[in-house]
Amino acid sequence: MTKVVIDYKGKGLGSLSISGHAGTNVAGKDLVCAAVSAISFGVLNALEDIDEDFDYEIDREEASIKLSPKGAISDHDETVLETLIIQLKTIEASYPEAITIKERK
Repeated sequence: MTKVVIDYKGKGLGSLSISGHAGTNVAGKDLVCAAVSAISFGVLNALEDIDEDFDYEIDREEASIKLSPKGAISDHDETVLETLIIQLKTIEASYPEAITIKERK
């Protein structure tokens, strides 16, 4: 199962982690894993490519990503991160057996 944990700090994002395999098919053919990976890496690319003041700590390991802002998040980055969360929640609604999202405020 893919586990997403979103920690909020005040009104903004404190950290976001995504880990595990969805397990809906064998490795390389799991559409849920592919969707989560594509969305996640697309967001990281959008944050890195557009924001000149990229200031995040990113830990990438196999089947795991953790993103933590080091300071204030720009309006652009806030929009990108909110889009990520909405997309992940959409996948969770369709595949609750494969992905869970836990939000901690």
